[in-house]
Amino acid sequence: MSITQQYLLDSHRARLHGEPEPPAPGRHDVGTLRALRDHRRFRAVIAERPARGRLRHLLERRLRPRAVG
Repeated sequence: MSITQQYLLDSHRARLHGEPEPPAPGRHDVGTLRALRDHRRFRAVIAERPARGRLRHLLERRLRPRAVG
């Protein structure tokens, strides 16, 4: 059963029982991703690491040509 089918079944059951309908699939995805991002930034600050630009800094360090010498 797909997510959409499950949602439609749950919505139908909720209407039959006079209950509020469940949220549509994917409705809270953006908020969840923002909360995850904020949590990761918080954990970085607590661990005394930079909270932003860590991936970019890592890539720059890895891709920078090394000095021969």
